[in-house]
Amino acid sequence: MAKKVTKVFKIMAPGGKATPAPPIGPALGANGVNPGQFVTAFNDRTKDLNGKIVGCVITVYEDRSFDFEIKASPASILIKTALNLESGSSEPHIKKVGTLTQDQLRAIAEEKMPDMNSGSIETAMKVIAGTARSMGVEVEN
Repeated sequence: MAKKVTKVFKIMAPGGKATPAPPIGPALGANGVNPGQFVTAFNDRTKDLNGKIVGCVITVYEDRSFDFEIKASPASILIKTALNLESGSSEPHIKKVGTLTQDQLRAIAEEKMPDMNSGSIETAMKVIAGTARSMGVEVEN
């Protein structure tokens, strides 16, 4: 018989470098997950990501056991990494902070594709381009 799910929640954490300290530990503890167990398992599965922020969907069961699924990094993080930016623009429609090439846009869309509901790489690229524009990053045509 399948275990009964009591809670499903999401967190963002640095791959391979998560710690049970705030903000991750308290979020886990409040949802019935042992922070030490989770951090150990999470760091083992994400050690190749080397500190890159990734999403994680955690499913907690009635017996306090848990499963988690690693998602791709948020598009904004991937854009900032590709352009070596500290942050996006505070006024994206006025101040531009960089330009994303079509090759960079395709690479980001391919990395995000498993987590997106786009039917093709071209539509995924349009979604990523929209995120870039909202950050004050111009997209090369």
